[in-house]
This record gives sequence, structure tokens and C-alpha cells, in this order.
Amino acid sequence: MSKIQIAAFSPDEINEVLGEKAGSFRGKQVYKWIASGADSFDQMTNISQAMREKLEESCTLRSSEVSQVLKDPDGTVKLQLKLEDGYCVETVLLTDIEERKTACVSSQVGCAMKCAFCQTGKLGFARNLTASEIVEQFFHLEKICGKLDNIVFMGMGEPLLNLEAVRKAIAVLTDEKGRNLSLRRITISTSGIIKGIYDLADNGPNLRLAVSLTTADEDLRKELMPVTIGNPLSKLSEAIGYYMEKTGNRCTLEAALLHNVNTTKGSALALKKFAKQMPVHVNVIPWNPIEGLPYTTPSQNECKEFMRNLEALGIKATQRTRRGQKIGGACGQLGKTQKID
Repeated sequence: MSKIQIAAFSPDEINEVLGEKAGSFRGKQVYKWIASGADSFDQMTNISQAMREKLEESCTLRSSEVSQVLKDPDGTVKLQLKLEDGYCVETVLLTDIEERKTACVSSQVGCAMKCAFCQTGKLGFARNLTASEIVEQFFHLEKICGKLDNIVFMGMGEPLLNLEAVRKAIAVLTDEKGRNLSLRRITISTSGIIKGIYDLADNGPNLRLAVSLTTADEDLRKELMPVTIGNPLSKLSEAIGYYMEKTGNRCTLEAALLHNVNTTKGSALALKKFAKQMPVHVNVIPWNPIEGLPYTTPSQNECKEFMRNLEALGIKATQRTRRGQKIGGACGQLGKTQKID
């Protein structure tokens, strides 16, 4: 029988496991150890040996284990994590020019969105990750790479289709009595799940939202991103507007650029019509090559021309620095979810 995963448990949930009363200091002690990155109960030296043995018998701090570590010369680190049931997910450490460290975490094993240009989309969907499995990714990265500054839910899977587990993981990592990470340092990226955007706006947490748009041409987006069929662009635009108005946060639109597919002047105009008067910002992402897919990375001139067209229409755009390509850790390249016996 699997042990109880407690990496995303609150103090009272830990007390319940221990048979302690709600509010007991025992749960708070264990909670603080978890937030400090403890990966074994033996490290919890202010807890009795008997209590540590009880925890060891029924609980686990790390239900996942690091099965592979890959390091890119640009500083990117990718971990493959083996889960209890043998599935694997990947999580990535990104470092920017100011040396800030960002954890790019996964929310699902595989992905059901089937985006035509994405490695993860080729795998299909296996299951949602638990809140603890999400939190464990963060701590695995911190143990190997040092203290992290930010989290982006841009790894494998669609986070708004596993929103309750994502919420619980965020609640633990941002708790001032725990890891105390600021909500301002967390971004959720969605392929455009309208219901989830409204849920996030109405019920929180209040954090940064990024929408993987790729193109605002409805027919083309249906081909590239089948999620569009049930989440039409007109309704998606309304949901984004609602989110920004309700939370006061600006939304980022992400555009993975494919050579001669979505880089034309007409593509820029369609994006302008989609954004209307919303103060969005566009992250331009030259497509990262994936073996077996029928696309080509646009040239730097093609990317710059697309950005000039956006800016001429009054839309601010930034080209994202491409990192982790050599280890399959760049945007759209994650995808080792096979089971390990």
C-alpha cells in the first residue's frame, strides 16, 4: 500500500495523520521542516524518535525520485522524476541574465491538449499530478540547484485542468509560515481553458496568467491547438479581459512562431483584433525543433518582422530567450512520460 504523500499537507492535515488535535504544534513542526526542504524524517531533530518512526511508517516526503539530471551549457537543468506508479514527468530550472532561478513545473503526466507543435502533446494524457507531486518538483530542483525565486506552471500538462491540485500546491509554497514564496512570483500558463480562467479569476489565487495563443486566426488555431474547438477565441478574449479586470493583473499572450505559418502581417493583425484594447503583452517564442513534426523554426529576421508588425499595431512584444534546447528542456520539448519498470 502506498504511503501518504505529505509534501503539500497543511499543519492540520499532518496532525490528522499523527492522530494529534487540530492546531497542535506537532503538525506545525513537521510543516516547517517540509518547507525548509527536508527530504527525510530523520532530519526533523526537534521531533521525538517515536514520532519520526510513526511518520516514516505511514508517510513519505518524496513520493517521486530523480531518475535523470540533464544540464545544458546555458545553465538550464532538467530533471526527470519517476513517480510511484512508474510514470515519469519532467521539471526544468531556468536561469535568467540576472541569475534569478525559476522552476518550470508540470501539472499532469502527459497532456490531453494535443497541440500540433508540442512534444508533450504527442504523448496523450495519463493522469493528473497530486499537489504533493507538484510541490516535490520544486524541492527536488531546490536541492540540486539552490534556492529558487519563481515558479511557472509551463511544464507538462494543462494546469487549469488540474486546478485544485495546483491551488493546493501554491497555497503550501506561498504560506508565510512555510516556504513563503510571493504570489507575484508565480505564473500559470494555459492553452486557453475558458472555464478555468473564470474560476481562477473568481476564486484565486491572484497570480500572473499567461495564455498560449500561438495564433488568433480561428481556423489555423483549431488545426494547431484543438483546444480551440471547445474554447473559441471570441470567448477566450472575453475570459482574459474578465481576469485582468477582476485581478488587476496584466495577461501575457504567448506566441510560438512557426516558419511561414503564423508570422505574417495578417497574423499580427488577427492578434491585434483578438486583444482589442486590452493591455496585453506578447511573448514571441521561436519554435523549438521537435523530431518528427512538420515545422521549421523561423529565422531571426522573420521573428523581428513579426514583432515590428505587432508594435506598429500598438502591441508590446518581447522575444523570449531560448534556453535548454540541447537537453530537450525548451518550451514545447518536454516529453518523457513512459513508465519505468
